[in-house]
Amino acid sequence: MNVVFTAVTGAKPGKIGKMSVSCGDCVQEGDVLVQVEVGKGNKTIRAPQSGRITSVFFKEGDAVASGQTLFVLENEDAVPVCKLSGDEKQEEKLDTELLVIGGGPGGYVAAIYAAQKGIAVTLVEKDALGGTCLNVGCIPTKALIQASETFRHVREANRFGVHVEGTVSVNMKEVIQRKEDVKNRLIDGIAFLMEKHRIRVISGTASFVSATEVCVNGKKRYHITAKDIIVATGSRCSSLPVPGMDLPLVMNSTQALSSDILPQSVTIIGGGVIGMEFAFLYRNLGVQVHVVEFLDHLLAMLDEEVSQAIREFAEDAGIHVHTGTKVREIRCSEDGQAVISCEGKDGTMILVSDRVLAAVGREPSLESLNTENAGIRLRERGRGIAVDEHMRSNIENIYAIGDVTNILQLAHVASRQGIVAVENVLGNPVSMDYAAVPNVIFTTPEIASVGQTAGECRKKGIEIDTSSITYSGNGKAMIMNETSGFVKLVREKTSGKILGGSIIGADASALLPTLTAAVANGLTDKELSHMIFAHPTTSEIIHEAAMDFGSGAIHHI
Repeated sequence: MNVVFTAVTGAKPGKIGKMSVSCGDCVQEGDVLVQVEVGKGNKTIRAPQSGRITSVFFKEGDAVASGQTLFVLENEDAVPVCKLSGDEKQEEKLDTELLVIGGGPGGYVAAIYAAQKGIAVTLVEKDALGGTCLNVGCIPTKALIQASETFRHVREANRFGVHVEGTVSVNMKEVIQRKEDVKNRLIDGIAFLMEKHRIRVISGTASFVSATEVCVNGKKRYHITAKDIIVATGSRCSSLPVPGMDLPLVMNSTQALSSDILPQSVTIIGGGVIGMEFAFLYRNLGVQVHVVEFLDHLLAMLDEEVSQAIREFAEDAGIHVHTGTKVREIRCSEDGQAVISCEGKDGTMILVSDRVLAAVGREPSLESLNTENAGIRLRERGRGIAVDEHMRSNIENIYAIGDVTNILQLAHVASRQGIVAVENVLGNPVSMDYAAVPNVIFTTPEIASVGQTAGECRKKGIEIDTSSITYSGNGKAMIMNETSGFVKLVREKTSGKILGGSIIGADASALLPTLTAAVANGLTDKELSHMIFAHPTTSEIIHEAAMDFGSGAIHHI
């Protein structure tokens, strides 16, 4: 049976962007086939089932109309994905000590660390090196955020006596191009490191044949036998079962990062990390923003005071926040606007905007792995690979790291998990410790946290004290004209140990390592207050917060 793919572009023609496959390639269900530029963003065409591409009716740059045939896919019932023969692509057999599946911040770090330890490593990546973080996550997002913050600073330059003549504007094509330049330079850097450490990199989609064998389908086919395997396939954007989510004017974070047309208005579904970072990004660029969050508060994982504070900052910036609200339907009006029907505490609400950004999180990318062939156990409801503290799955020689484990979706956690996995491959029983994982959210202002919140401690029955010092009395904050925000510390009452801390304010990301070191090393408030902090810096607020547990902060107003 053949499946015919057609373009879905709306009223106006689309344009074929990056192609990920060619005629004759084998693909797995969910694999990216091509990006089609539609309207004000990109639409990703994925394989709905496994099989082989038998016909391609376009090339990069071609214009395509809605309903035009793009591909013909012969499904896996007709063509065994891992068994091509005759005049088809020949299969190369490889043996390796360690196979890493996925080249993101977990996979490539694990590969390099293993190579440094003398292990022969092969790495398989189906898209570009760097994974989600580098290509469609951390780095691209922060590049756009930096552009939006620069625009904000220029508009506010007169507060510093600096007057900008003429109209200040944003060229989104140049903003996107700079993002691409930064991304590509970092990808090239990873490729250089792969070559430097003699790591063989194979492009294609990996599928388990057994616990020691993996089949790779790409422009070339491989059958790889490995002593040990680390799965680091990352995650993909989640979607909501809401009518209209597949409309061209609805974009996910990946598509938003490539859109070079700045909308006048946007409705963001989801008040988590991705949603709030984009909310401030767009608002700083002058876009009208609505945020719709199902829960009663934004950024639910944060300390309650911080969550409330970021809502106040958002509303002060002109972002319209709707918590405790569920999206029921998205429609396209006759003039091309998105019409979003929502239901909240006060009944039905209708929002209208140029675009919709679905920012409802990410889920583990498992769809092409065929984990059942290796006997790998998954977590409850199949949401990620189950691992122990050594990052080992239920299969002795198979490890999993990063987003595919669905433990903590943070790039730096994936990197550490990769190192822990390699240590255990080497026979060193190193465990993963999540007690002092730093987390930064690049809103305006930034939010940073580590350790336990006051609420978490109270739920566990831990007796605690808290200290909270605002930015308002800090000299450097005044110089920067960034006096909003606070530092909050949580200490255990009996021992005085710092159990956690939260920062919302300028330089939060740069201040966080001090708190991370304190939590990781079990420092007390007295030990922290005895440290000398440089002046004038925003880090002095941490010192003030530590001193506040004792005789009192010096500069607290």
